[in-house]
Amino acid sequence: MLFSRISKNLRNSFNGCRWFLSIGDHNHRFISSHNFHSPRDSTQQVVRRLFFSKSLPALHGSKYQIHHQSSSIVEDELDPFSLVADELSLLGNKLRAMVVAEVPKLASAAEYFFKMGVEGKRFRPTVLLLMSTALNLPIPKAPPPIELGGTLTAELRSRQQRIAEITEMIHVASLLHDDVLDDADTRRGIGSLNFVMGNKLAVLAGDFLLSRACVALASLKNTEVVSLLAKVVEHLVTGETMQMTTSSDQRCSMEYYLEKTYYKTASLISNSCKAIAILAGHTAEVAMLAFEYGKNLGLAFQLIDDVLDFTGTSASLGKGSLSDIRHGIVTAPILFAMEEFPQLRPIVEEGFENPANVDLALEYLGKSRGIQRTKELAVKHANLAAAAIDSLPESDDEDVRRSRRALIDLTHRVITRTK
Repeated sequence: MLFSRISKNLRNSFNGCRWFLSIGDHNHRFISSHNFHSPRDSTQQVVRRLFFSKSLPALHGSKYQIHHQSSSIVEDELDPFSLVADELSLLGNKLRAMVVAEVPKLASAAEYFFKMGVEGKRFRPTVLLLMSTALNLPIPKAPPPIELGGTLTAELRSRQQRIAEITEMIHVASLLHDDVLDDADTRRGIGSLNFVMGNKLAVLAGDFLLSRACVALASLKNTEVVSLLAKVVEHLVTGETMQMTTSSDQRCSMEYYLEKTYYKTASLISNSCKAIAILAGHTAEVAMLAFEYGKNLGLAFQLIDDVLDFTGTSASLGKGSLSDIRHGIVTAPILFAMEEFPQLRPIVEEGFENPANVDLALEYLGKSRGIQRTKELAVKHANLAAAAIDSLPESDDEDVRRSRRALIDLTHRVITRTK
């Protein structure tokens, strides 16, 4: 019955959009293998084949009218971060306490991005805490610590909070390692750790955070959740390796780019959302809806990041604009531009060590719809994320409904952000 409602919602909401729910042992894959074709396919063909049979509606303004048949969206405005502000404050304190080490220098390095005023709004923990409440549903024959009637116990909430802490530690560890690999000198508007303390200490701090995340993960004593988040770490390494070792065809393939983006960006939030559902004892169907929300939100987030790297300023982004292309990383806007202007491909294949090639690529990008098409693809993923939330089992609980509205609000914030 759940999947029949999903199908109905998606038909009404997305006018024929194809919905990819990977079931069983394949649920960690970005998309089923029969949808992957030759890397020589055009980006338009890939996007059409991977995601859509017909066009999707855009997000409507600043409200939550993302798709037509939503019973839980069109309500008052709310700030998603304010709903979990108290828990986020506690989470920040716990994170700083968890990275205490016997060696003061290591502790100082590991805490670098957990200091007050540096960590930002903590986007990922906010998503996970909201998902915890959004899935507060009656579960027949649920194992402890679910009480009869589906009420969240303090123990379950604490375990779900731990998922948020683990996710943030894995995320920050990946940032530390990425900055070393990219030889970055800024992060979130301040000096990167490798720039301030050196590459060796930055790598060790990242390793230390991963080890603390593993300890916290083991304490949950749930083998499925442990497996999920261990796979995330593997995906982070896989995605980074894919980025560093691309062939000419792979570098110019939207298909390859989206797969790499899932591994590097979306796997963490999607599998963490799924872990939240698993800890609560939900069915595989509900867990996959949580996974789909996180996957599509993560992809939309990265696509907008790609846009902002070209359109944002160093001050607004907390990093140097054009950093991707200057590091030889080809992202969605350039891939779309290359489809319109095939003469751009030889420039991309030659690389961007020569500043003249950067200028040429930007010239072609400016003449193309690369930026606009990347935004449109981000909107489509945001709509898919919203549809996953709208397809969750219905609830009359106001806290549940409010959290679901907040999760949908986040899909809008992701695609309209400027930093």
